[in-house]
Amino acid sequence: MAGARFPRAARILKPQDFTRLRRTARRVSCRHFNAEAAPGTGEGARMGLAVSRRVSTSAVRRNRIKRIARDSFRKVRASLPCVDILLIARASANEQTNDILRADLEALWQRLVTLNGSEPTGTMRA
Repeated sequence: MAGARFPRAARILKPQDFTRLRRTARRVSCRHFNAEAAPGTGEGARMGLAVSRRVSTSAVRRNRIKRIARDSFRKVRASLPCVDILLIARASANEQTNDILRADLEALWQRLVTLNGSEPTGTMRA
């Protein structure tokens, strides 16, 4: 399953990339996650994760949420347009099962695909 990797090129790592996303991105949300997406600068979709201590004080639980998010992104990365995504977990994600989180992320990826196709042109933020 070589196409489902999460290489370094698919990660948002630099602080200036996170800052650019926070300033210029369009917001998409679902029940347990918020996503901020902006047109990408590289070759394909990239993702950054933010799971704060507000979500859970337990590092084990925060890492579980991140692991599920990375796995879900790996599987759909090839079908996503060239977009940078900052995925932010909500506090409600802590109490949910893995299957519920995966289903929520699937819905979020679908919304991102449809959002990218219908983006208005211009500089004003929606």
